[in-house]
Parts: sequence; structure tokens; C-alpha cells
Amino acid sequence: MMELSRIGIITSGGDCGGLNAVIKGTALAGLRHGIRCFVIPNGYAGLYNLIDFDDLVELTVERLMHVEATVAGSDAGHSRVKLKKIDAEDKYARIEDGLSKFDIQALVISGGDDTGSVILDLAEHGIRCVHAPKTMDLDLQTYSVGADSTISRIATFARDLKTTGQTHNRVIVMEVFGRNAGHTALRGGIAAEADAILVPEIAVDFDILYKHLKRKFFERIQRSDVRAGTYLIVVAEGLTDSTGVEIVDETAGVDAFGHKKLAGAGKYVRNELAKRLKEDPDVKRMMKEFGMYVESLYEIPEIRTIAPGHLVRCGQTSAFDVNFGIEAGAAAVELLVGGMSGVTVADVRGNTIRYMDTAAAIRPRNVDPALVSFHENLGVCFGRVPENIAPTFVKLDSPPNRHL
Repeated sequence: MMELSRIGIITSGGDCGGLNAVIKGTALAGLRHGIRCFVIPNGYAGLYNLIDFDDLVELTVERLMHVEATVAGSDAGHSRVKLKKIDAEDKYARIEDGLSKFDIQALVISGGDDTGSVILDLAEHGIRCVHAPKTMDLDLQTYSVGADSTISRIATFARDLKTTGQTHNRVIVMEVFGRNAGHTALRGGIAAEADAILVPEIAVDFDILYKHLKRKFFERIQRSDVRAGTYLIVVAEGLTDSTGVEIVDETAGVDAFGHKKLAGAGKYVRNELAKRLKEDPDVKRMMKEFGMYVESLYEIPEIRTIAPGHLVRCGQTSAFDVNFGIEAGAAAVELLVGGMSGVTVADVRGNTIRYMDTAAAIRPRNVDPALVSFHENLGVCFGRVPENIAPTFVKLDSPPNRHL
């Protein structure tokens, strides 16, 4: 057991639900051990500039009352700063001096894979830190706080968009975050009962997607007594086409970690489908048959692209993420007290804290192709010919502790 008296709390990377729960869990565990917990504001930028601060906010019992675990975002603030890219030879000495100034002996840091890579960097330079996993993209090896909250909001927005789609007989293309993993699009799309879900792991054949759209969309209109129908597509931002080329708006630039700012997938999907609608002679015939066609004004169904963007990462935190966030923050303190560093909280099962080396935890995790096949066989289109894979059966001796 390591003797600790003061811990710093950092949240980093993109904001999302559950971070305030991590802060609260960390502080509550600190209070239990008689450890004073301090907020280091503005992510790694704050850590780098800590030496210049006059004071830090301590999460006393009174101050902790103002941290709302159910509210998304972070009371500690964020930044996207990769310490290795700071052009200063004394940067680690500067960070250590800042920590020494406030007598902070260890850090609890919540963030995703980029944040985790900096945790490894800090640990290599002798700075004690434990990682509470956070990313709404759900692409770490562990569950990550924020994912459930984001997926729930994606599902809510996507379901709500069906009302406007139905009213105007529109095709709705909703583009969501996720970078190069399609977990949020997949889980949010399934929860919204989307007709098609396009994820980075599967190169999209737009001819197959178009055939599915044409059949489902016009069948719905035909069966409706008021000739109303819609078709919903949920698209992950890191989409690739059938040649395997990533669809990205090159003008969007890169972030502080050198990643392309992914954008434009929804617009690309809309353009590919609109082109096929215009070229298909059956569409004009069906538009006339259903009383929708107006020459030169309304010749094909309208396709609308919606990108809710940061709306899916703000607002309220789901109950699941509040639970996981509090547990992850508290577990991080327990790991520090137990002498651990450079590790990631995996989960808490009763009094058992499971953890991983951070280097292993931040390895990318992609959508399971077998799960895609499962939902393909239930009628969801993923922009390819469905793979009919028979299920296997496994009997468990004890119930699983299932995360998303």
C-alpha cells in the first residue's frame, strides 16, 4: 500500500456523459482514505501549466456537492494536447515541478486512447497515474464511460427524426461520431430501428444499399393508407466505400493528435443515393403511382442529411454511465493506494477491481462482424450482401457481467 495524501484529477479528450461521475467517485474514495483530491483544470494543458497556477480547487465534501454526476461534460474541463508534441525539452520537468508545487503525488486521469497514450508517457517519466477509461466511441478494450449515454442520445434523435421523415416521405441520413469504429452507429441505429447502418468496418456497396432503400421505402408508402413512408440510415463518420477508401472531407484538417477530423460521410451517402434515384426509371413511375410526382419540382424522394454532432455528447448522463463512472473513479484511487500505476480500470465486481495495462486497454476494438451478421439476418442493411452465419450455442456456469 502506498501512502498518499494528495491526488490530482484530470479529464481529457472529448467530453461526454459520465465524467462528472468519475470525478465524484475519485473524490469520494479519496475522502474515505483521508486523501485530498484536487481538480487540475483543462486537461493536459492544465497539467503542463500547473506550475503557473496560484491555487487548485479541492474537492471537499462541500465542493463535491456542486459536482452533478448525472450531468454530462466535465467540471474539470478538457483540452486536446499531446505532451510529446510540446516543443520544450524541459516539459516533463515542468510538469513534475507543477505537481511538486501542490504536493500532488499521483493522478487519476479519465480519457480515451489518445489520453491513454499520454498516461503511458507520463508513467514512463515516473509520474504515478491510473486511467479511468472514457470514450463515447466505445473502441477501447474495456467499457468506456460515456458510451451508453451517447448511444442512448443517438437512438433518441434517430427515432425522433422518423416523424419528420414520415411526414415528408423523406430518406433520412444521420451521421454520428465514432472515428474508425462503428459501435455508436451500430448500437444507436439498432436501438432506433434504423433501416440501414453504415460502419467503418464494412466497405459500403451503394448499389446494394440503394436496392434495400428502394424496396423498403416504396413498400411502406404503398402499404400506408395516406401514402406516407420514410427510410432511416445511421452513418458512422469514418465510413469507407466499396474500394476501401475512407470518405473524409480533407478541408476539415487534423486534430492535436494528428488524426483527420472526420466529416462528410453523410453528405457522401446522400449524393450516392440521390444519383441512383435520378437514374432509376422505376422511381419516376412509382412517384406518379403514389401521387407524389411533380415535374421538375418533385421527381425523386428528398434525402436529408442530419449530423447531431455534439448534441450526442452533452446533456444528461445515463444511469449506467453514472454507475460505471463512480465505480471507475473510486477504483482508480484504490489502485493508486495499492501501488499501481500506468494501468486502466476495467470494471468493478463487488470488492474485486479488475484492471489492465493501459497499453493493452487502449488497443482499438472494432465492431464484431458476427454481430453485424446477426442483425443483417433480422433485416438491417449494412451496405453489403448479408452473410448468413449460423449461431453457435454456449452454456454458462454463471451469469455474465455484460457491458455494451
